[in-house]
Amino acid sequence: MRRPALYSSSSRPAADNTAGAASHAGEVPDNGAAVPAGPGATRFSRLKTHFLQHHIALLWLMVGILALLLALSFLMSPRPGTRKLTQEDINAAVLKTLENTTLPSAAAKAYDIISPSVVRVVGIGKDKNGKEGERSVGTGVVIVDKGIILTNLHVVQGAESIKVTFADGLESTASITGVQAENDLAVLQAHKIPDDMIAATMRSTADLRPGDQVMAVGFPFGIGPSASAGIVSGLKRNFRSPEGKQEMTNLIQFDAAANPGNSGGPLVTMEGEVVGIVTAIYNPNQQRTFVGIGFAVPIENAASAAGMPPF
Repeated sequence: MRRPALYSSSSRPAADNTAGAASHAGEVPDNGAAVPAGPGATRFSRLKTHFLQHHIALLWLMVGILALLLALSFLMSPRPGTRKLTQEDINAAVLKTLENTTLPSAAAKAYDIISPSVVRVVGIGKDKNGKEGERSVGTGVVIVDKGIILTNLHVVQGAESIKVTFADGLESTASITGVQAENDLAVLQAHKIPDDMIAATMRSTADLRPGDQVMAVGFPFGIGPSASAGIVSGLKRNFRSPEGKQEMTNLIQFDAAANPGNSGGPLVTMEGEVVGIVTAIYNPNQQRTFVGIGFAVPIENAASAAGMPPF
């Protein structure tokens, strides 16, 4: 929309009726010079003034042109003691700048990219005494900017209601719109979303390799959002739940720290792109704490749970 013209509130002052009176014979203008009497003398005085003003303006114009020509002549003439910049000079300047500038780490940049899409997911239910409260806390990631969220099924299964909290602090209830039980995945639809909702970017795992750097972002033990960095430790891993009730296959193994509460959160590359959904940690001692082995469902499987086409 074009901005309308802006006008000043002040008005143009009215013409002073005394201006013409200054031509009367015998009156003296502000400069103290007597004005010749009679209309002819007045006309001659005006012509003389106009002539002088014109020539003064022309003189200043010529002075300005001369000054400009002198400046250009100085700039274009070679100056002793100067040399042309070389590529080595440029490289040295860039190297010095890099040595004196602290750049953000790859993990920090990845976190900045993914964090607006990470949500806290809480399953609300009643305890044995019938008191309502948080029965489970996990993580989710927005994959469509209209509020579609991926998380783990075990985070929301059996909950009487679900609450999600977005990165900007906005809270909303949510409904389960899809389930992929074999991969412990659930798809949520938030009932209210931020105005500037940002969906995560998903990346195929086809070229993912052991040793690639990854980051897990979530709410371990409800604390967060928290980030932990590591590498892909292996691919196509199998995992059986501690109770032996479920076995999952084709998982990404990683060593970025993950704990209860990270479930459902994104596993991302150093470009901030989601390659998996954190789903389990290996617990040989049954203590439910991280011992260095975590598992994530490849994003291809997770996206299909939301009805999105594979890469």
